[in-house]
Amino acid sequence: MTRPLIVGLTGSIGMGKSTVAAMFEDAGVPVFDADAEVRAMQGPGGELVPAIEEAFPGSTDENGVSRDALGALVFGNPQELARLEAIVHPAVATKRQAFLIEHASAPVVVFDIPLLFEKGGAEAVDTVVVVSAPAETQRARVLARPGMTEDKFAHILGLQTPDAEKRERADHVIDTGTTLAQTEVAVAELIEKLRAASAAR
Repeated sequence: MTRPLIVGLTGSIGMGKSTVAAMFEDAGVPVFDADAEVRAMQGPGGELVPAIEEAFPGSTDENGVSRDALGALVFGNPQELARLEAIVHPAVATKRQAFLIEHASAPVVVFDIPLLFEKGGAEAVDTVVVVSAPAETQRARVLARPGMTEDKFAHILGLQTPDAEKRERADHVIDTGTTLAQTEVAVAELIEKLRAASAAR
């Protein structure tokens, strides 16, 4: 059975990964956004809300999972985080499987996975695309976000595989330190390459 060429799209915080994912979608490439799926499953009436409330009493309300309340319970606590991941990860895997079945005839699909290297997901994809930008560009973008502080930014960076290492391990790098138009051209060229690679299999 032929299946799509699976592209793992990743990049550190503030590198423009969401922007690049949207460009893939605009070009007709199906994108599976793991974070968006988790948000939906933890939102109002979401399918994971009862299980999370049972495991972490008081962490949900009428809006679904309270990120602040849940964060306070698992942040900095590896054991509790592992309990949460044991609820969330299998559900995401099921959604991803359904996505693959739905798009079985597409030549290329994208898995948008922020922690692709950190969580060992690189083995599950055919090719890895890293979205990257110069450190000063990244810093300016992230610190412009509401509620972001130098400390928070440093903490997030500490949890992520360094950008230089990601670039080294990538099959393709999309540089977003350029203009939006240049990034669009780079993405379009990459999609052509990926479609050709898929057809050649």
